[in-house]
Amino acid sequence: MQYSIVVDSSADLVTPDQLGLENSSIGFGVAPLTIQAGDREWRDVITSDIAEMVDFLASYHGKSGTACPSTGDWITAFNNAREVFGVAITSHLSGSYNSAIVAKQQYEADNPGARVHIVDSLSTGPQMWLIAEKLKELIMEGLPFEKIRDEIEAYRDSTELVFSLESLNNLANNGRVNPAVAKIAGMLGIRVVGSAENGELDPRNKVRGERKALSTILKEITAKGYAGGKIRIAHVFNEEAALKLKGMIEEAFPAAQVKMNATRGLDSFYAERGGLLIGFETK
Repeated sequence: MQYSIVVDSSADLVTPDQLGLENSSIGFGVAPLTIQAGDREWRDVITSDIAEMVDFLASYHGKSGTACPSTGDWITAFNNAREVFGVAITSHLSGSYNSAIVAKQQYEADNPGARVHIVDSLSTGPQMWLIAEKLKELIMEGLPFEKIRDEIEAYRDSTELVFSLESLNNLANNGRVNPAVAKIAGMLGIRVVGSAENGELDPRNKVRGERKALSTILKEITAKGYAGGKIRIAHVFNEEAALKLKGMIEEAFPAAQVKMNATRGLDSFYAERGGLLIGFETK
């Protein structure tokens, strides 16, 4: 196999058809993260019961956390391809990117002539989805490895992530956000709307109710430069709100190209039930 696109499971992509690769010669692989709570463990693969995990964690008050893919997980996901392009969750929140870099070095040493480039998405979920889609486009254009490498890094910098969360408990418990901010979310219908800034989460807006949260999301993506084009929505068992947001975006931006999917294990753990993640192009 000449090419392979690889993501870790925080991209919420599990099958090649989500990137339109089902009838393609381009390989696709996923390096799974793992969610842990007490003596329970969920490997973030297609067979995992995400609904059961979310329900369990909602009533669980013990220690919980996540583990990044191993170097071996990444190498397996490379699919023995000669040219591999990988996308990892922000290195500010996980060791997945560092694990992928070690995998790249080992893979290139063990396979003379093979080349691997790993993108630190500085984000998660739907922003990674956009980066993976762009990789497919660049590969299908027949561009050389170095050109794809440079183009995808530039593209990463032209995308953004905005989120709306009903609970920040798991983020706070794992040191990802301030516990004082987490206490506000979920109180009397308060939702937190924020964005990924330089690879870290910035939960800047506290709003009451779904309608206000969706309108704030629309304002946020507009302020960040969205003017139509690709936009991806991932939701944690909140398809109704995701559809409402999709309609609002399409009304405000007739040229919008909106797609939706459900989060898998890692993003469901951190965003929790009701959460929305929105990745979009700004240029």
